[in-house]
Amino acid sequence: MQLSRRLLFGSAVWEVTRPRTPLTAGHLMIRLSNPATTLDHRSAADWLRCHNAARRALADVLGADTCTLLFAHRWHALGAAIGEPAAESSTPTFHLFGRWDGEPVTPAGQLSLPAQRRKPAPDQELDKYDAGLRTALLKAATASVDGTAHGTPDFAADGAGSADIAEGDTEAAQEQEAPLPAIRAWAPSSPAGSDHTVLAPERTIGSVEDVTPRELLALAAALEALALRQAVTGLSCLVPDTAVTAGRLELHALGRSAGEAVNPFEMLLRSPEISPALL
Repeated sequence: MQLSRRLLFGSAVWEVTRPRTPLTAGHLMIRLSNPATTLDHRSAADWLRCHNAARRALADVLGADTCTLLFAHRWHALGAAIGEPAAESSTPTFHLFGRWDGEPVTPAGQLSLPAQRRKPAPDQELDKYDAGLRTALLKAATASVDGTAHGTPDFAADGAGSADIAEGDTEAAQEQEAPLPAIRAWAPSSPAGSDHTVLAPERTIGSVEDVTPRELLALAAALEALALRQAVTGLSCLVPDTAVTAGRLELHALGRSAGEAVNPFEMLLRSPEISPALL
């Protein structure tokens, strides 16, 4: 079993690592470098940079054509933790599972087992891919900010004058102060328990890679509101790849509580809407 995380890429706020117990060769984790960092426009933009780079690296190195995102909000996996990766720390973490044809073990094959019975991916298998993933992550992350120097807007690299830069900074500040984008919320056709809600930005989005920092902040605010409902301790969340949701971005939030009679994630793993993302 992995006793320490393998750092694959470090950005300004977030980092991409292997979890302590990687369940598949395509299992990566996006982790907040400093737990004291708040979620604001800068950290949201950096999360998107790390997430998008991780998806592209998994595609380049493992041939992953879909990715599923799992995370918890105000919740730590307890006991058998069926359906979700075991909690590693109180630091915000997001588990990304790349999927590809011919993968020797599926995420659902691991997550349907109690946490203590899951077998981590062998070190030898990880060693085959991790050097390539580090290179691909750096390349993808660098490409995402190509033309930007030290956080300066792109037009500064094109020789724009200081007045143009100041105007761009003002527009960016005004955008950040504007109300967050609208988020839609609805109950799925096959809910996994009574507290299963689906969230999505009002704007039609075909991939998580197309989400803006402000839409990410709006989704976070919507999750916080769901987590504060009566009888809900926290949330277990899943974002299937849009390839298995007919091109629609959907964030599934499951209300959790320490005294719950049934683990809703066990129901979710059997859901016809979600199971293709993990099986």
